[in-house]
Amino acid sequence: MAFAKFMASFWGRAIRVVAGLGIAWWGMGLGSGTGTVVIIIGLLIVLAGIFNFCVLAPLFGAPFSGKDLSSEA
Repeated sequence: MAFAKFMASFWGRAIRVVAGLGIAWWGMGLGSGTGTVVIIIGLLIVLAGIFNFCVLAPLFGAPFSGKDLSSEA
């Protein structure tokens, strides 16, 4: 649960945005279909950081939405 709470924090979200941008940038250098898939994955990670949701959180027993997670005591 600590991982999910960190990912919902400001720094967790910032790391996701920076990492997503890095992955998308890397995908631009790959070219063709593989690069396009990597760019899309990177942009999804950016959106997850911006809109505060964590796809992996349910695996840790935490809510999908970061807002719901931060409202838990």
